[in-house]
Amino acid sequence: MTQTAERLMNMIEERGWKGRIVSINHLDDLEGAIRDRYKCGFLDETLYRDQLSFFSFEPPGDLPDARSIIVVALPVPQTRTIFHWKGAPLAVIVPPTYVGYSTTTARVQAVLASWLEREGYKVAIPQLPLKTLAVYSGLAEYGRNNICYVAGMGSFLQLVGAFSDLPCSEDSWREPRMLQQCESCVACLRCCPSGAIAQDRFLLHAEDCLTYHNEGAGEFPAWIHSSWHHCLVGCMKCQSVCSENKAVSKWFDDRVEFSEYETVCFVARVPFDQLPRETAAKLRSLEINEDYQILCRNLSMLVNRATCAA
Repeated sequence: MTQTAERLMNMIEERGWKGRIVSINHLDDLEGAIRDRYKCGFLDETLYRDQLSFFSFEPPGDLPDARSIIVVALPVPQTRTIFHWKGAPLAVIVPPTYVGYSTTTARVQAVLASWLEREGYKVAIPQLPLKTLAVYSGLAEYGRNNICYVAGMGSFLQLVGAFSDLPCSEDSWREPRMLQQCESCVACLRCCPSGAIAQDRFLLHAEDCLTYHNEGAGEFPAWIHSSWHHCLVGCMKCQSVCSENKAVSKWFDDRVEFSEYETVCFVARVPFDQLPRETAAKLRSLEINEDYQILCRNLSMLVNRATCAA
């Protein structure tokens, strides 16, 4: 590793982040990792088409002399938001990475760009499978639940990537690894409500994962039981029981609170542009308003569950 690369890694560590630099020559390896899973039948056709096919494995057009890929992990908490319903507060969890994802990504990329510019280098924005990149780079390891874990952060993290023309003469590229403790632990498998985590193979049945369905548009398939829903988006079942998250599982960022009137608007699926200005601003502060109709659908399931339990 060059002295500049070492200083860059030190800067990243000083901010409480962790990072790796790998050669841009690994773009083919990244593409192959995704393509091979698909060809082997491990990726559902719809999942592959809708969520994975947008990746680009070509060198960036705005930085044709790019020589490296930088991947950074930074710790992020769960977000707890209060919705008032039937005269009582309902605490709703949003898993790590969803809230403020774009802002966090832009902030980290700006830090990298500013630091590297002073060293005479540039950056470009990638469209890469960051979880796969992080694991192959040695930054992260897979859990049995196929979520990536970084030492000291557990799975409460966000990944950010960047291309750079910073030289990378050597890197830590390796075959993906599973956390050692997963070899003798099946806690996530037992708690997964949809059975997406299997005993007979490592790769998740992503098409069965609750996260996949509550991130997608339309109504839920009939086989998804209403009692499985517990987050505004995503799912925390497997992460909550994971021993690797023991130190961070109670880490919450308490954010906005919505009145009963606002909650009723969401459940009634009032169009976003017809919401009161203050309500729309609250949603924008979470940076999840682009999936507004999906959030309304998911929240309806949560409040119905709370009503039935009362």
